[in-house]
Amino acid sequence: MALDLATTPSTGIHVQLCGDAHLANFGTYATPERLQVFDVNDFDETLPGPWEWDIKRLAASIVLAGHSLSFSQAIVKQAVVRCVQSYRERMWTYAFMPPLDAWYSQINVEQMLRQMHPTERRSMRRELNKARQRTAIQVFPKLAEQVHGHFTIKDEPPFTMHLTDREIVGELKEVMQTYMASLPDDRQLLLSRYHLVDFALKVVGVGSVGTRCYIALLVGEDGTDPLFLQMKEAQTSVLEPYLERSRYSNHAQRVVCGQQLIQGASDIFLGWTSSPTRDYYVRQLRDMSGSPHLEHMKVGDFITYVSLCGWALARAHARSGDPALISGYLGKNDVFDQALVTFALSYAVQVERDHAALATAAEAGRIAVSANGEASHEEATV
Repeated sequence: MALDLATTPSTGIHVQLCGDAHLANFGTYATPERLQVFDVNDFDETLPGPWEWDIKRLAASIVLAGHSLSFSQAIVKQAVVRCVQSYRERMWTYAFMPPLDAWYSQINVEQMLRQMHPTERRSMRRELNKARQRTAIQVFPKLAEQVHGHFTIKDEPPFTMHLTDREIVGELKEVMQTYMASLPDDRQLLLSRYHLVDFALKVVGVGSVGTRCYIALLVGEDGTDPLFLQMKEAQTSVLEPYLERSRYSNHAQRVVCGQQLIQGASDIFLGWTSSPTRDYYVRQLRDMSGSPHLEHMKVGDFITYVSLCGWALARAHARSGDPALISGYLGKNDVFDQALVTFALSYAVQVERDHAALATAAEAGRIAVSANGEASHEEATV
């Protein structure tokens, strides 16, 4: 899509792009004050670029999601309009805010719940309560066990597995040490009160196939306070061939600095480092995070959710760009909203054609697939 977007008109107004602003890359998480907020939550492709690219990707993902949920075309169009309208109206609000107020703004869960119908609100509260319990203490029994008096991460192949290569284990220990230097002094002091006890390889989402991801288990001084950190490889942003190169030579630093610029509040242990061959960013694992269950959404939930995504994206762009310029371009009517509907519907048709071509190639044996019907790792990486 980056290649396609690079051929479309641009206003020349740049922001810090999420780079992958589709519906599944938004959700709830905990701020350092332990409050739940709703925001963008994926930054692997973040890079400065035209603000239109993020909103176009978001609009296209709404159409694709709506089709997968078997919603009517009228509902799908309505959803795109509501999302883009939310983006446009929130951007207008941020344009009149003092910079500090815009910077401090967040979408807390109470604001989010107020957008919902009472029936939807009850189900969302249940999901938020589940997410609130998703802490290191809560996941500890699921991810770790005690063996011969020592805590270790559970092996659950093929998703979580211990490393047998001593060289990689030694490399990861060095990565943990150098990562600490990227943290502020107060976070370094806090992290020093935990000690590393185990590493494991952790399989991540489809979008990260071909990259390395590990989890580290640390425990407090008394041996009972667990902390899980995720160490994920960062590579060149897919946007970089079509925009200026990142000013950061370390791509993990690009991801971390982009996330801190976009999000209203970021994980206290968010940091970056590198090994001799790879860049890694580090963050807490499952810290009161919640992701949308798009496959279970009814029409009302879906419309509300996409509107929240438009709001969150506007807030992210207002922090890193000029909201007055963007708002001035968008105007007060729905011309841009309707234009995005046309674009998203057209682009979704092309995506579905591409996917059909991929499936046909797999059936014909031109692409190797695994037993469960997925493209093989080697083919997917190529």
